[in-house]
Amino acid sequence: MSDELLTATAAAARLGITVTTLYDWLGRSRTGALEIRGQKVAIQYLQGGARGQGRIRIEAAEVERLRDLMRVRPQTVASVVRRPRTISWPGITVPLGRPGVR
Repeated sequence: MSDELLTATAAAARLGITVTTLYDWLGRSRTGALEIRGQKVAIQYLQGGARGQGRIRIEAAEVERLRDLMRVRPQTVASVVRRPRTISWPGITVPLGRPGVR
C-alpha cells in the first residue's frame, strides 16, 4: 500500500474530475450522502491545521479505490421471453360471441 499523500488538485486530476467536484464529494462523504454508481461511499482523507481547517491530503491508495468504484463494467442483459398474448376481459365469465354459434 502506498503512503504517498496527494493534494486535492493532484487527486482530482487522477480521478478526472475538477477540484470543486472533489471538495463537494468530500463534503457529501462526511455527511454520508455520497453515492458513486449507486453505492454509498465514505472517502478517507487527512486535513491538517490546528482546527482542522488546513490543506486536504488524500492517500494514493484511496484515490485508486475511488477510481475503481467509478469504473464501468459491462453487464449482460437478460433476454426477455415474451409470452403469447391472451385476451382477457376482467369480470366477464361467459364465452363471448353469438349464442349457439361456436
